[in-house]
Amino acid sequence: MGGGGCFRAALTASLVLVCAVSALTSCVKPPPGGGSGKAEPCKLAQPPDGAAVASVAARDQAKVDGSRLKVGLAFDIGGRGDASFNDAAVAGLDRAVDQLGLRPENRAERSPSSGEGESDKEARLVRLAEDGYTSIVAVGFVYAPRLATVAPHFPNTQFAIVDAEVPGPNVRSIEFAEEQASFLAGVVAAYKSKTCHIGFVGGVDNPLIHKFEAGFVQGARAAAPGIVIERKYLSPAGDNSGFQDPAKGRITANGELGRGADVVYHASGASGKGVIQAVHAAGKLAIGVDSDQHEQQNLGDARLSVITSVVKRVDVAVYEYLRATASGQLASFPSRFDLALGGVDLAASGGGIDDLKPVLDAYRAAIVSGRTHVATTRSELRE
Repeated sequence: MGGGGCFRAALTASLVLVCAVSALTSCVKPPPGGGSGKAEPCKLAQPPDGAAVASVAARDQAKVDGSRLKVGLAFDIGGRGDASFNDAAVAGLDRAVDQLGLRPENRAERSPSSGEGESDKEARLVRLAEDGYTSIVAVGFVYAPRLATVAPHFPNTQFAIVDAEVPGPNVRSIEFAEEQASFLAGVVAAYKSKTCHIGFVGGVDNPLIHKFEAGFVQGARAAAPGIVIERKYLSPAGDNSGFQDPAKGRITANGELGRGADVVYHASGASGKGVIQAVHAAGKLAIGVDSDQHEQQNLGDARLSVITSVVKRVDVAVYEYLRATASGQLASFPSRFDLALGGVDLAASGGGIDDLKPVLDAYRAAIVSGRTHVATTRSELRE
């Protein structure tokens, strides 16, 4: 090897050594959150202009007697204690006891078993109806096919289903504008991220959870156009195990955290426990779903990492359904609960988003007034 070759070899060896001993040199690949060689917060867009608007429509406060109601809850996957969707339905039933006079002995709760089939869901609804429960709430879209079969056989029983549309004279569908509150969660994530890199974990890859994803992505990009967003689902469409697999939620969240995300939003039911635990262990921030997960004691200390939750007020919807039933006002019962009705919003317990109130009020007002349309599908994001 000639002198020039020796010089080049020595230079190459020196460069390798420099890269090995210093993580701050130009040899290091810049992180996704910025090109300066270190993680940086997002460059934030100006919030929309416009006066704040009232987000909760006034409701009739006349006293209603619900003492004659007999109410059955058919739980979704995860059942009572999921710290999310089902527990919110229980809260609505508890409120009916307190405010409508529903008798505790006239309420029933039925939970699914792991790996059960469609026939089990149908049998659960049939048993509640045969046992004399005259107002039956099916908590979750998984009941839709079976409820369509069962309801016609019990014309004197009133049914409601959460998160699905089922036709029938004795069925009320209860749906939510999850995408609107998820948009606000995306704004929070953009403002709170120190790396301009965030994550989303969905339970099941289906149209309902796409609403959460679409709103979150749109909100984050509205607040910070250059943000990097991780997105992952726990199970494919038709496989509802993604709503009850905390271990998989933990693994998936760890993957997003490892790729640089420092704020992770989940819409994964009981699997969210694992997501939140992973985020807490990493010292990062989580955004919960359905119930105020900062207040869920069964999450232990991990709940302290939840800065806000997209609260889908299943409790409000269940209570309002029972109130309308008791007062004979089912004809005027709303089928879609949005920001304007207080059916969805962000939880503020723990003070994690107090500093963002003016910003969130501005985005909320734009949505409620119709100036901002929030996407409900991936195709609307124009990716």
